[in-house]
Amino acid sequence: MIEFADYSGDSLQLSRDAAQTDAEYIVFCGVHFMAEVAAILAQPGQHVLIPDPSAGCYLADTATPEAVEAAWKALDRVLDAEATITPITYVNSSAELKAFCGQHGGLICTSGNAERALRWALARRPRVFFFPDQHLGRNTARQMGIPLKEIRLWDPRRPLSTAEIQAARVILWPGACNVHQRFRPEHVHAMRAKHPGIRVSVHPECPMEVVDLADDVGSTAYIIKQIEAAPAGTQWAVGTEQHLVQRLGRQHPEQTILPLADVPPYCRTMGQITPQNLAQVLEALLRGELRNQVTVDPETARWAHVALERMLAL
Repeated sequence: MIEFADYSGDSLQLSRDAAQTDAEYIVFCGVHFMAEVAAILAQPGQHVLIPDPSAGCYLADTATPEAVEAAWKALDRVLDAEATITPITYVNSSAELKAFCGQHGGLICTSGNAERALRWALARRPRVFFFPDQHLGRNTARQMGIPLKEIRLWDPRRPLSTAEIQAARVILWPGACNVHQRFRPEHVHAMRAKHPGIRVSVHPECPMEVVDLADDVGSTAYIIKQIEAAPAGTQWAVGTEQHLVQRLGRQHPEQTILPLADVPPYCRTMGQITPQNLAQVLEALLRGELRNQVTVDPETARWAHVALERMLAL
């Protein structure tokens, strides 16, 4: 799909790039939450389309607005949530959760600016409610020096006790990416044994035990930049979605770039975006039809935009 794109990059940057063009039609070749962000940022008169509207995100779907709202009310019964907790949602989430953060004094983060978002939030209120990715939240908080005993996982089936909530600085939603959570410490150990001297680079959505063993931890953009800047002959084991790892290998044949896991995980829903359904959307446009348009209701878009603006101001 990259070969057909006018822009490529991470999801938020793509949405910002699209909204800054004068194009009337934006065909977003990504999963649904990405197209929603583009629709939120779009200029008046721009239309956002997606090749396959059923291409969702496993991680985003782990946190529904209803479940997060219920957790917020439970936290509020112990603490004055509006005064003591700042909600942060990872960009891999629904427009409704982005709007929830906007309404409750919170913001959105990416894997590249999660630490800045957490620092901003904790400077305003003593606690953070972070969703939907528990691993990104935990790894970021630990990187900031917050001990594990002050990082608590919310379990809707067994809510935290009053004492546990009061002791927590960071409360995590129990979501995880179905790609990145599949990496394990044994993958790192096996790779180092087979390829001595190899650098292990992983995404912060990976479990804490994997992150602790890695040489480099960062967003997709960070991983790409590290490899681009590395000298010829560098060996990499990369813990992220296999299509990105394969693309990096093709782009940098002067380096050895391997998937970290012996069976590399891939994102099934991203794989739903194909040249065929892209062509169908484009052909429909030629007939004057808007196929698979993505819209966000004005009130949700307004509050989601507030949360985005807070992030962009960091």
